[in-house]
Amino acid sequence: MRRGQDRVIFRQLFDQTSSTYTYLVGCEDTGSALLIDPVYPNWERDLTVLRDLGLNLEWTVETHIHADHITAARQLREQAGSRVAFPAMSGVGCADLAIEDGVPLRVGGVELIPMYTPGHTDDHFAYRVGDNVFTGDALLIDGCGRTDFQNGNPAALYHSIRERLFKLPDDCRVYPGHDYNGRRISTIAQERSRNPRVGGERSEEEFITLMQNLDLAHPKFIDYAVPGNRQCGVCPSHLPEDMARYCAQMTETPQG
Repeated sequence: MRRGQDRVIFRQLFDQTSSTYTYLVGCEDTGSALLIDPVYPNWERDLTVLRDLGLNLEWTVETHIHADHITAARQLREQAGSRVAFPAMSGVGCADLAIEDGVPLRVGGVELIPMYTPGHTDDHFAYRVGDNVFTGDALLIDGCGRTDFQNGNPAALYHSIRERLFKLPDDCRVYPGHDYNGRRISTIAQERSRNPRVGGERSEEEFITLMQNLDLAHPKFIDYAVPGNRQCGVCPSHLPEDMARYCAQMTETPQG
């Protein structure tokens, strides 16, 4: 990743269990770094990557309160002394910083610009760093986040994508919060022109109808993830056996 006069270190990391991307963004000049959406079982891997790059973790930054995994924010704060940033609307009392729209978070020479993009949830943010945007669960590659839980709203998501994200420059690189088909990167121009859910000439009315008729299964981990994430990443003491992998330390998780 290259950005103007700043030398930026970037890594895209992947959690197989939840198909979540975690993004490491660091400043080569100062050795400061942040992680966007770290996933609990991978905290040791993330610290190893940071150490190998000679970086010090200053912040963990969440795009929203997740329903499909537990954040590693609390564990990383305990292990590395990093601070925790959540969207202000998340109402997370254990956070060190409440993210506000347009108020930059600076790590060394790197500037993270928050973009409020509600719709998937009512607290959702994307983050822009130079010519790159980390879109969380709002805009995915050839898709978008669902809108049927956590105060989701298809009309709000339509406007977040069409009136905020799609207004970014054509060549702005899109890094999604998830992908289930091995894809890692897109661009605003590509998603604006051909995203089958929200791109092209898709109208707001068509989008709302589409999203209201997806008939998706209830997220299987949501009842554990949401309360755990409201505590900055607390794994339940008793999980059903088939969900233990969401909190168990994994010995190997490949990078994205």
